[in-house]
Amino acid sequence: MTFVTREIQLASRPAGWPTHDDFRLVETELPDPGPGQLLVRNTVMSVDPYMRGRMNAGKSYVPPFAVDAPLEGGAVGEVIKSSDDAFTVGDMVVHDYGWREHAVVDAVRATSIDTGRAPASAYLGVLGMTGLTAYTGLVRVAELEPGDIVFVSGAAGAVGSAVGQIAQNLGAARVIGSAGSPAKVRYLLDELGFDAAFDYHDGPVAEQLARHAPQGIDVYFDNVGGKHLEGALTHMRDFGRLALCGSIASYNDDSAIHGPRNLGLAIVRRLKLQGFIVYDNDDLAGEFQARAAEWLANGRLTYQETYVDGLENAVDALLDVFRGANLGKMLVRLAH
Repeated sequence: MTFVTREIQLASRPAGWPTHDDFRLVETELPDPGPGQLLVRNTVMSVDPYMRGRMNAGKSYVPPFAVDAPLEGGAVGEVIKSSDDAFTVGDMVVHDYGWREHAVVDAVRATSIDTGRAPASAYLGVLGMTGLTAYTGLVRVAELEPGDIVFVSGAAGAVGSAVGQIAQNLGAARVIGSAGSPAKVRYLLDELGFDAAFDYHDGPVAEQLARHAPQGIDVYFDNVGGKHLEGALTHMRDFGRLALCGSIASYNDDSAIHGPRNLGLAIVRRLKLQGFIVYDNDDLAGEFQARAAEWLANGRLTYQETYVDGLENAVDALLDVFRGANLGKMLVRLAH
């Protein structure tokens, strides 16, 4: 027996900014789940900046998306058929078969979630890969210490907003964030309790940091790259640590970008710059989940979500991420 559903496929590899012509929404048929598989009705899917890199053909830390095949990404959904004893119909699970309304999922790639503790969508964000990314970058890569001064770029996004709050919970002396609008700056200051925040459109990052971090920075969590990375390097203190998580400023460039002009400061100030991928740090997941659940329960970790409705609008949601239209996590609600 087959099941008819819809999915978004990659029609062609984008050159520069993706366009709607690079994707197609198609109907497809799914078979009944085989042994050890589940049929899941997706309710919410995640849209993340890293997905742009997977549209390219080059080698990376994960295989590129295949042309004429559905894209992938985090999703949560309800099990509607199960051929695995560990899951029953009605279970809510998180998995990586997003960009489609239904999916046949290998049970080993699905994780049950407790929607009594938090809404299902939180397991795509602050309690999922997003939160673990923030925690990994601060704890393992930047080796955050109590009393550190922390700067995070893209601070009103899903990862950045978690970084700022987690840094505060771990004893940072001062947390500074950059964002792309006055409303986002107010969100960082008024709702998340950042010590300082600025709109990067208001002037060079280095100049604004000089005002907000006159004593310099110990930790920089980089989600943006480009001028933000250069500005942060200018103000790093001796033995500072830079956790390089993303470089959204250049994801849609169709030509090579130049590195920071002041990279020599890494030598003079004995800095540590380390790129990292959250998938290499699954061993931290249990520790993070326990701490995050406590912080959520006592109000020391909050989150925002931006929703787009309908699979047919998922490409617009992705493009909006690169335009900075989201506050917190960008999610697509899947209607059936």
